[in-house]
Amino acid sequence: MEIADSGFIFSDDKQKIDSASVHHYLSTQSYWAQNVPLEVVKKSIENSLCFGIYKDTKQVGFARWITDKATFAYLADVYVEEIYRGQGLSKKLMSLMLFHKDLQGLRRYMLATVDAHGLYAQFGFKSIDHPDRLMAIVIKDPYKAEN
Repeated sequence: MEIADSGFIFSDDKQKIDSASVHHYLSTQSYWAQNVPLEVVKKSIENSLCFGIYKDTKQVGFARWITDKATFAYLADVYVEEIYRGQGLSKKLMSLMLFHKDLQGLRRYMLATVDAHGLYAQFGFKSIDHPDRLMAIVIKDPYKAEN
């Protein structure tokens, strides 16, 4: 899938993904993956359904689904470079991602966010009705540099 819109290209072609650019954003600018190693980013791209936003050939946004393509998908690593925000790129990306052919008929879509509840609510996401039914193992600062 590749769509051109308002001077940007939206694509699910993994060959287009600039893993160094994604790594730079995630490891230095995201709140959720500070210091993530490049090899971890590459492996996550390899094993996920990924989407990129491009201005000319420059990667300016990214997101990925961790999914079995049958029942469940978890949205991760969503970003748009700061200078390109406010142009509706996140909304366009979410629309394309949710209606991707490999994600139809799933039982559950999930994500975690600190600051983008309003964006995701526009696409049907809501807080968990029974958070007491969910559990997680959370490794605090998994990529923290050794001193």
